[in-house]
Amino acid sequence: MTYPATRSEAVVDTLHGQQVADPYRWLEDEKAPEVQAWMKVQDGFTRDALAKMPGRDALAKRFTELFYVDSVTAPFRRGQRYFFMRTHKDKEKAIVYWKDGESGQEKVLLDPNALSKDGQVSLGRWVPSWDGKRVAFPLRPNAADEAVLHVMDVATGEWSKVDVIEGAKYATPHWTPDGKGFYYEWLPTDPSIPVDARPGYTTLKFHVLGQDPKNDVVVHERTGDPTTFLQGDLSRDGKYLFVSILRGWSENDVYWKHPGEKDWRLLVKGKGAKYNVIPWKDRFYVVTDEGAPRQRVFGVDPKKPERANWKELVSEDPKAALESVSLVGGHLALEYLKDATTELRITTLEGKPVRTVQLPGVGAASNLLGLEDQDDAYFAYSSFTTPRQVYRTSVKSGKVDLWAKVEVPMDPDAYTAEQVFYPSKDGTKVPMFLVYKKGLKKDGNAPTLLYGYGGFFVSMQPTFRASILPWLDAGGIYAVANLRGGGEYGTAWHDAGKGANKQNVFDDLTGAAEFLAKERYTQAKKLAIYGGSNGGLLVGAAMTQRPELYGAVVCGVPLLDMVRYHLFGSGRTWVPEYGSADDAAQFKTLYAYSPYHHVRQDVKYPALLMMSSDHDDRVDPMHARKFVAAVQNAKGNSAPTLLRIEANAGHGGADQVAKAIESSADMYAFLFQVLDVARPVGGVAAEGQ
Repeated sequence: MTYPATRSEAVVDTLHGQQVADPYRWLEDEKAPEVQAWMKVQDGFTRDALAKMPGRDALAKRFTELFYVDSVTAPFRRGQRYFFMRTHKDKEKAIVYWKDGESGQEKVLLDPNALSKDGQVSLGRWVPSWDGKRVAFPLRPNAADEAVLHVMDVATGEWSKVDVIEGAKYATPHWTPDGKGFYYEWLPTDPSIPVDARPGYTTLKFHVLGQDPKNDVVVHERTGDPTTFLQGDLSRDGKYLFVSILRGWSENDVYWKHPGEKDWRLLVKGKGAKYNVIPWKDRFYVVTDEGAPRQRVFGVDPKKPERANWKELVSEDPKAALESVSLVGGHLALEYLKDATTELRITTLEGKPVRTVQLPGVGAASNLLGLEDQDDAYFAYSSFTTPRQVYRTSVKSGKVDLWAKVEVPMDPDAYTAEQVFYPSKDGTKVPMFLVYKKGLKKDGNAPTLLYGYGGFFVSMQPTFRASILPWLDAGGIYAVANLRGGGEYGTAWHDAGKGANKQNVFDDLTGAAEFLAKERYTQAKKLAIYGGSNGGLLVGAAMTQRPELYGAVVCGVPLLDMVRYHLFGSGRTWVPEYGSADDAAQFKTLYAYSPYHHVRQDVKYPALLMMSSDHDDRVDPMHARKFVAAVQNAKGNSAPTLLRIEANAGHGGADQVAKAIESSADMYAFLFQVLDVARPVGGVAAEGQ
């Protein structure tokens, strides 16, 4: 391909005695007219190329059938009202509904489709008050993280003209029991504050409905440390207010007090451990990995909160990792991961086992959704071959009934999934899911898409993904590797893939690729890797470290310049996960794998599709721009290198179905083309086949 021209500059920094070249630093300044012009030309070049790829229109047609579906989420109760969301076959975005009682008439609460004519305004996490009379919700322009918080009267549908709060990027409303106000995390929008320093300015405030938000009282001051998160919480009865200071995803401190009190009390100082507190009826249920990498649960009396007085209720399970805990129907609901698949257990409030919830099969389920003093609860379940189903259960009796399910135009019996285990470079056994159409021949010719993440304690579970069906129908394999850095096996698994241990994650992906070839599932020229965000870093590192193992790479909203990542977006908050180039030892680790700095001139790289967003305020798109420029200008590389930029989209992409269809059609058309895959879509041969 003859790419649009990209100039390079002789920019070289000396960091801790190491010379670091940065020839495309000028592409960091997104507001510069030259950069804007470069982005427009690159995106246009890519879209022209993708539009001409055989089978793309047939893929778009199939994704239209798969993505426009009717579905409903599990409902939850506030007061006598029930709240839930629905997707509709003829709507771009999911709609929030409410009803009085279980059998009440469904009424629209919030319709994101009506928020703007062009769909550029997105709805964030909406939170009803405990009495169900009001709901607080953030609106996010261009699906970005930045948000403005609003309040609505549920019965009338009227939006308050007074209760409008800017600086709601990290805000979650924590309602008082009377519904007259809420605590929330607030981030100043002052443009004079450097973007990388803003997280350290987060405060916890209290808003009284009907009062000017500018007068909201600060109940916890900012930490001043941009590598931390500050999060608040309030018990349902309003008696206990909490603040958690998080240092990354492995450690936090917890403070508490009674609302109205001046001083905060330290509950626990996290030293290499994390704590989640669930307050109920003058007891704190503390979920922690302190002394238990797979987590356990303690009961704490707030009158005797000293660590020595904590009572262990649920001990660590050496064979399963405790993923989450909820208090429902007077019981503890425990969500475990056993080799990355879900197991739901119910215990008494003292931790005595009651039952294991019967799931439809081996797959992924949410924890129980319900109230502490209500027997009815709901959970969602899916697997690689089963679309999402919502179940209703009685905590007391254990009865489980199907409440709703998603109908997808597919034959679930046509596909199968298996779990395999393979060795990484250091001998660590890593699990991997493989999904494919029944009757697969292991002759090394199956096109394979390998997905991974490996970071931030995020677990990759066997959930349903409609987007992979055309790939499977074409004889492809979809593989999901449970890399270190995730939470599949608890804290030790995460710690083995963060900071100085980050190379383990890349080695785990390499091991997956080598296993797939060795076991005759596929071969290098038929193997593609795919990842986004931290997973984008993963595939970028894999591509630059072992390019010969892969035929294609799809890299989404990634981190790729690990020397300067902390200076952009929310980068400072990830220092506990990755480290910082400001530190000499951490710089050495980061520079050793930073993908942008390891693009070589004499290497033939796999075909690359870079998928970026123009309003990503979490991971700055400068990473995507600089990396694409470097790979396109690598003289020894002849494979396609394309940059696709989603307009009016944030880190999670756009939230419209139509844009998801276009994005998926482009991605799979690219993969079918560069891996030379025949393109039957939904059983019908695509054009030209």
